[in-house]
Amino acid sequence: MNTPVSATQPAPLSDEALARESARAQAALRQRRWLIIGLRLLFLAIVLGGWELAARRKWIDPFFYSQPTLIWAQIVEWVEDCTSQVPLWLQIAVTLEETIIGFLIGGIGGIVCGIVLGRNKLLADVFSLYIKIANSIPRVVLGSVFVIALGLGMASKVALAVVMVFFVVFGNAFQGVIEADKYLIANARILGASRRQVTTAVVIPSAMSWILASLHVSFGFALVGAVVGEFLGAKQGMGLLISTAQGAFNASGVFAAMILLAAVALVADFLLTRLEKRLLKWRPAAF
Repeated sequence: MNTPVSATQPAPLSDEALARESARAQAALRQRRWLIIGLRLLFLAIVLGGWELAARRKWIDPFFYSQPTLIWAQIVEWVEDCTSQVPLWLQIAVTLEETIIGFLIGGIGGIVCGIVLGRNKLLADVFSLYIKIANSIPRVVLGSVFVIALGLGMASKVALAVVMVFFVVFGNAFQGVIEADKYLIANARILGASRRQVTTAVVIPSAMSWILASLHVSFGFALVGAVVGEFLGAKQGMGLLISTAQGAFNASGVFAAMILLAAVALVADFLLTRLEKRLLKWRPAAF
């Protein structure tokens, strides 16, 4: 006996109706994306315009706070006439190289140590006290130690960047392993998976969201470590450029270097976001 169809049950959409709904949804997403971009540009224009107006009207002292037009002129001067030491692109390249090396070493070390300690309770109990002690030390202060021990070269900046990155990534990797679904781990063991297979097939994919989330933050910490190390003592780099501008009471130079570093950080965050999307294709899209 056939069950009658309820009168309130909606009829299935045709292919043309589905195509129209999909096109309408895509248009709404594009419209919202352009709205966000427009609002961001409007906010930036208001901030820069207010800053410029305040400096020109002497509401703030341009000697200390500079103004957007002077900062842009400083960037143009560095690009066209080089900095006081070497070309601007070389200063950025040196800092970026130190940042990337420190980011990779600290990130890989943090991931490995977080997974190992997360999967081994005995090791976690033994080293937890020492990790807490090391993490409580102000890591920026170690920059002076690294400069004294490793000199003014790249090694001291990389070492500080590694220390800045390691604990951030380690904490997230460790917590991600701890938070792995216990039922999935139990089911994998019931099906005969070895400890290594459970770690690689269940635990690491489960912790991947935690790990990738930490990478966004830790790259900024790596950049801070490299710049602070250069600020304390270096032969090249953006930190040295900031230190030189500070010594000359050149506020425009300090702000210009900060803007260039922010641009580098934004590009790195964009690339990390693309990597995250490729590695987490299974995750539902956020609305």
